[in-house]
Amino acid sequence: MNADAFRQAAMQQGLSRRGLDPDPLRQFEDWFRAAIETGLPEPNAMSLCTVDELGQPFVRTVLLKLFDRRGFVFFTNYESRKARQIARNPRVALLFPWVALARQVHITGRAERVPMAESLAYFVTRPRGSKIGAWSSPQSQVIKSRSLLEAKVAEIKGKFANGEIPIPDFWGGYRVAPEAIEFWQGRESRLHDRFLYTRDREAGWRIDRLAP
Repeated sequence: MNADAFRQAAMQQGLSRRGLDPDPLRQFEDWFRAAIETGLPEPNAMSLCTVDELGQPFVRTVLLKLFDRRGFVFFTNYESRKARQIARNPRVALLFPWVALARQVHITGRAERVPMAESLAYFVTRPRGSKIGAWSSPQSQVIKSRSLLEAKVAEIKGKFANGEIPIPDFWGGYRVAPEAIEFWQGRESRLHDRFLYTRDREAGWRIDRLAP
């Protein structure tokens, strides 16, 4: 089913409490698989919101690279603006804006660095150009021109011309451990279906329907 047909069917069927998996990670897996199967461009693109020391929110798009029982993982430069903000305040929000499917998934939780072994396991799978990019870009810092960036790329290419490219010690992953996950299904007349899973240490996950 293509995205347009899927959207129409999903909006018609809606989302019911009975149709939800009691585990939000399995529910996410089901929706994520549907986003992939409909051919949605970059279904793993997610908005990441962090907050600076003044309380100013920042949002940008990053790519989900894996998820499991422990949470949702993305990779970045540990000296970037997002990383500095996470170091001060690890509470973050994620949003999967699958607009073409009339669906959204909103996640709030805490971000923490993944072990180096996990970052390395992912880094070795990256294309060579992406590995060079990780070494070359002083992410979020002011640079005077693109030519300086390109010169750094040329330097790194020369440095690692005859061998494998190691993982930089300033680069790696973050895992967002979810504390709440909301599934949003678009419906006609803005009467959308929204269900919020909230972590309960004793009962697992509580599920509540939210008004649109």
